[in-house]
Formats: sequence, structure tokens, C-alpha cells
Amino acid sequence: MTSMDDALDAARDHAADFLNAEGRDWRHVALGAAVTVGFALAATVVATRAVPPQARSLTGARRREGPITERPRGPFSLILPAVFSATTLSALRVWNAPARPGRNAAMGLWAVAQAVNAVWLAARPTGRWTQILAAMSSAGLAAAFAHEARKLDPGAAKLAAPTGIGVRLANRAERSLDGPA
Repeated sequence: MTSMDDALDAARDHAADFLNAEGRDWRHVALGAAVTVGFALAATVVATRAVPPQARSLTGARRREGPITERPRGPFSLILPAVFSATTLSALRVWNAPARPGRNAAMGLWAVAQAVNAVWLAARPTGRWTQILAAMSSAGLAAAFAHEARKLDPGAAKLAAPTGIGVRLANRAERSLDGPA
């Protein structure tokens, strides 16, 4: 039984380290998880109910019609994008950081970013300039949140900072649709 106890203790320690919850009461951590996940889910539900998703066929993709990406389907379609978003996990780390004035500012920026992203998801901009505005406002708010989060917890900032992997993958997919030039 000792090895099982050791494994459970190690898992608890890793979870506390990942969530920045060392020394925090479990109720505080649970409330933070409920607030961050609940807010992210609410933003996602509002956005997806405002405008139903449009499917994109291969022919439509070649003609550059319809949305570039589709939301996940199935039972986890609402949970995955919001809950496992890096900024939601980062916000949970900020929530668990020691109480300081910057923590409220960081959480406020995160909430504004979630609300703005929900608006853009619901609006589904189709014009070039509105898409640029949506991307820039989302990236700007994410960067502002990461900056404030860095002051409280460097690990939270690393989770929240945009990496560009999504852009690289989207560009690769677009090039494969274009075919050889």
C-alpha cells in the first residue's frame, strides 16, 4: 500500500504545483475552477447559440467558402474549447495566486477576453477587416492578460502566451488546399 500512497501523494503534489494551489484550501481551488470553467463555458454557449455552425465541404474549402475551422462535434463539443483553453487554465493559476491588487486586474482582463471572444464567435466575421479586428482584439487581450499574469505567476503567463502553432497549422492546411503553384 505504500507505493499507492506515494503515488497519490505525488499526484496531489503535481496537481497543486500545476494549479499554483500550494497551501490553498481545496474549497478555494474548487471555487476558482468553478468560476473559470463556468465563465468560459457560458461564453462558449452564448457564442454557439447565437449563430449555428456552418459545415465546410471539400469543394467549399477549395473555393474558400464558409468557415476555415469547425468546432468539435459530439458530447464534448462545448467543453473542450473553453475548458482546455490555455487561458482558462492560466486564469485558474492566477486565481490561486496569493492575493494582490494585480490578481484582480489579471482576472478582469481574462473575463473581458472571454466576453470579447464570445462576441466574435457569435458574430462570425466574414470580411477581411472584421476578421483582422477580431484576431487583433483577441490576441491583444490575451497578451495583456499574459503580461498581468506574469507579474503574479510566471507559469500562468507561459500558459496564456500565444504560441502561433494554430497559425502554422492553418497555413499548412491552406497551402495543401491550394495545391502546387
